[in-house]
Amino acid sequence: MMILESIETFVVKTPLPHLGGDYFYFIKITTDDGIVGWGETAIIYGLQFFPSAYDTMMKGVFDYFVKGQRVWDREKISKSIYMSLCLARGDYISGGILSAIDIALWDIAGKYCNLPIYDLLGGKMNEKVRSYTYLYAKEDREGTTQLDGITSNSHQVWYTPELAAREALELLAEGFNAIKLDPLNLTNLSGIPPTPWALGLEELRRADNVLGAIRKAVGDKLDICIGTHGNTTPSAAKNFMKILEQYSVMWFEEPIPCENKRAMGRIADFSHVPIASGERLTGVHEFNELFQCGAVDIAQPDLGACGGITEGKKIAALAQPYYVLMAPHVWGGPVISLAAIHLDISIPNFLIQETIHKGGGFFSELLDEPIEWKDGYLIPSDRPGLGRNLVEKQLEKYLL
Repeated sequence: MMILESIETFVVKTPLPHLGGDYFYFIKITTDDGIVGWGETAIIYGLQFFPSAYDTMMKGVFDYFVKGQRVWDREKISKSIYMSLCLARGDYISGGILSAIDIALWDIAGKYCNLPIYDLLGGKMNEKVRSYTYLYAKEDREGTTQLDGITSNSHQVWYTPELAAREALELLAEGFNAIKLDPLNLTNLSGIPPTPWALGLEELRRADNVLGAIRKAVGDKLDICIGTHGNTTPSAAKNFMKILEQYSVMWFEEPIPCENKRAMGRIADFSHVPIASGERLTGVHEFNELFQCGAVDIAQPDLGACGGITEGKKIAALAQPYYVLMAPHVWGGPVISLAAIHLDISIPNFLIQETIHKGGGFFSELLDEPIEWKDGYLIPSDRPGLGRNLVEKQLEKYLL
């Protein structure tokens, strides 16, 4: 019958330098036939202060909305959670809970049918998945950092022209053809509320020097994506765009806070640089508003927060008539990355996929088989479901 029977949660404390977040939030759903599906919630920024609440929330939602349902009824389950838990207004926490459940149901369905999820989504549109990584410091890429967090390593690289150029060359030599960085020092200014800020000339000049050093070092062999985490005002974003235009960047991500989509649409009208956004949005309604406002050229849903694979596929379809390309966001663990790969393989408007370096490192320690990465591309597995399983004895080493 494939009835959804039980759920377990695994809140994993990540080792230094905490790439993907301080915690990974995994679930394991088991059917009455004994088939197991893995899911994951994207990093929940508020929940990092009380991560133990994840178990209570997830088990409560499962028992009320999911237990006893058929695995095939994903639409019914998703809508029940959305209409009741979210009150038809998505948010990051409830969207993350829904996403983890949805991913796990797709994993179960694929395993039952003995097919990879991308075949259930319509088959292969793409044979492999182009990837990009943040411009991490070497210590962070290799997992040898001794500092608690990446601020003093990778952030220092983003703000120092010589270091940025050196690390970009190393990533190019490893096989990457695209990177991302945030060259604006906006995330750790003590005593100042988070957003949005104006930019001083000194800050703009420093960002200009960093981007100039990278472009001079790598030439045209490496695409450069710019993220600012929605920290600038519209006027500051316009000033920064004048700099970005010189370096033919791939996109300017979240030039202003994502809460005002019409304002972002006005920024997009002004810009000669492609605009990307979406990592903090949930569901088709928020993305539809983004598209209707002409606010983005590139959509970045996070499958661990937007509603899972089911909603991700709808967002991709909704983006098509607007000629918006898809570049799913990843800042979390390996299950979200695996889910994104399956979506990427199956959609015609896929552009590029975010990875945490090569999708290895701590990811590989938690999986029964590492994610395959080669020459800048993620290679899909033909194994059923997500194509990989989490190893419980490895998870137990890092449980909260």
